[in-house]
Amino acid sequence: MTPVVIKIGGGLLGVSGALEAVCPAVCAMGRREPVVVVPGGGPFADAVRALDRHTALSAETAHRMAILAMDQYAHLLAERIEGAVLVEEPGGLAAVHAAGRAAVLAPSRWLRAADPLPHSWDATSDSVAAFVAGALDASRLVLVKPAEVGEEGVDRCFAMVAPAGLEVSVMGWARFAASASTRASLRSASRPTAAPFAPPSAGG
Repeated sequence: MTPVVIKIGGGLLGVSGALEAVCPAVCAMGRREPVVVVPGGGPFADAVRALDRHTALSAETAHRMAILAMDQYAHLLAERIEGAVLVEEPGGLAAVHAAGRAAVLAPSRWLRAADPLPHSWDATSDSVAAFVAGALDASRLVLVKPAEVGEEGVDRCFAMVAPAGLEVSVMGWARFAASASTRASLRSASRPTAAPFAPPSAGG
């Protein structure tokens, strides 16, 4: 069975009760179907942005540091999602899913070996999640945001990274937590990506 990829935005850390609602929902989904969680960057990536503004990092260095920031959030999510297992490469997913547990991806090692993304702040964790979904031939991709932002609430590179035909949902955390109670309700909130995806404005 192909996995569902769920990107949990780092902005949820700033919303009271958000992770407390989302993490149990992800745990429950992981018991029903293969789940791969891709972390956002949140305050960890924001620290890299601030440093970049202050010191003018190279595009390569800023990109690598931002991916490492996602690793930090991955460790937090793996601790908060009951039964979840931190993985660093796709080869570790099968055993986790066979045990009925959600996998939380710390993406830096994978992206060090194969990174098709532009080294720019235009490519955020949204594009990382789209790349992962394509590489894993995911059944669908769910982007969980701190608020309802609509389909335009993705980063500027998402359109060129997301594979055509991939079912994509962009959802606020509260709607995700409520709809994740059944697989069918999440599917009804998804739509296949067209070519191209609507031009976005921002990620998170």
